[in-house]
Amino acid sequence: MGKQLLAVLAAAALAATSVPAHASPAKSTVNWGACPADVASPGLQCAAVEVPLDYRNPDGKKISVEISRLPSTDPAKRRGVLLFNAGGPGNPGLAFPLQLTQLGLPASLLAEYDLIGFDPRGVDHSNPVTCDLDPQLSIGPKYAHNAAEVSEAAAHAKQVAQQCAASGSAAVLPYITTANTARDMDQIRAALGESKISYFGLSYGTYLGGVYASLFPERTDRVVLDSILRPGGYDITAARRFAQGLQDRFPDFAKWAAARNSSYGLGSTPAEVTATFFKLAGKLDQHPIGTLDGSAFRYVTHGLTYQTTAFPRLAQLWQSALADQAPDSLPSTAGSEQSEIATMLSVICGDNAWPRQISTYRRNVAHDRVTYPMLGGATANVWPCAAWPYQPLEPAVQFSDQGPSNLLLVQNMRDPATPLSGALDTREAFGDRARMVTVDQGGHGVGLPYLNSCGFNAVIDYLVNGIRPATDKFCGAEATVKSLTPQQQQAADKIMDRLRQY
Repeated sequence: MGKQLLAVLAAAALAATSVPAHASPAKSTVNWGACPADVASPGLQCAAVEVPLDYRNPDGKKISVEISRLPSTDPAKRRGVLLFNAGGPGNPGLAFPLQLTQLGLPASLLAEYDLIGFDPRGVDHSNPVTCDLDPQLSIGPKYAHNAAEVSEAAAHAKQVAQQCAASGSAAVLPYITTANTARDMDQIRAALGESKISYFGLSYGTYLGGVYASLFPERTDRVVLDSILRPGGYDITAARRFAQGLQDRFPDFAKWAAARNSSYGLGSTPAEVTATFFKLAGKLDQHPIGTLDGSAFRYVTHGLTYQTTAFPRLAQLWQSALADQAPDSLPSTAGSEQSEIATMLSVICGDNAWPRQISTYRRNVAHDRVTYPMLGGATANVWPCAAWPYQPLEPAVQFSDQGPSNLLLVQNMRDPATPLSGALDTREAFGDRARMVTVDQGGHGVGLPYLNSCGFNAVIDYLVNGIRPATDKFCGAEATVKSLTPQQQQAADKIMDRLRQY
């Protein structure tokens, strides 16, 4: 770990792919047309691609996956297609290329590729599924202070799982998995007439991209994985590591708030701000303010550390809670729509078999509540996967170090959602296929235009020019974050709101 974090390279060399630039795909079977009304925008085209529901029976039932395209701005320079995944699991993706473009993708990238988004199977416009749950239902379990509260969470998890099993989508849910979504991506590639695809995946999208690169290594061109999930995807270990992520990230907020104590009154030192966190969590455990109880407070604090630009909003929420006032609103989260909830549960419960014994969760909670006291009692608690009615249809895909050396991993040191520890596990699993850029920065996301310029430039240099660090690289901290226009801030907020998991 130390070598990967501390090595500052003197030079960068190119690494990459042998795919020649070409002006147009060989044979495309996609019929582009207008996008659905909720994502329609000038320049954005949409289409449907038919894929098998069950790839073990490719001639059986078919479902439709909706894709979008922002065509290359310069067909003479067009290299191919760049497919995006916006994370989740369960996040819609038709508008994602447009949102990134609004944030300031360079003209060179817009010329190099057709930008392709898609709603993964089960989500929104791609054969949407449902668990028929309350849209306001919190998927993340409550913070457990003792064994009895773990048992309460188990009962809640069982109820959620049973509702999914009784829903109108019950027969489809077992097929909503990462491996099948990766296979859908290859169907999209084929429908577009491309021999290979380039890819940018954010958060959970890094796991999806890793699965695709393991199942179809020779069909990958330039692959960027940003804010990297561990090799097992969203399994029980990844769920528990949310708590590690908050412990890694929180000192950044504590330092920020202490420097602004005259404005927010949360503490004059980082230690005092940390004490305020536990004071508020305990207070709200006993006396919730509206829907803001201790568990919601912990989750919201976690979610609003995803971006430093959200720190003022988090500080204001704490101010309101200290004054016994209900906050104006709580942040929106991923999974607010039925299809997003059902897809999220299907993927995290269908990719891996979770422990069924409640005793396992009691032990995990007791451990993580001490090791990661801010959030560990929640994220180690019982998720609906402990009572999921279906066993995984296949073993989880193992990341492979066999294949072309064309993966670029970019990762913040203090990521609250995908901690550095998991990113290093993925880096090791891919071996010489990958290079990793580690950034001395907190938050979720590296390759977005308004964040660390060193990390962002590494992404663009690879996608546009094929230049990748010869060995792993370290980017130092930067004092300022690029200011955003109101339209750009709105696009950034939409992306980050979708990435929150609770």
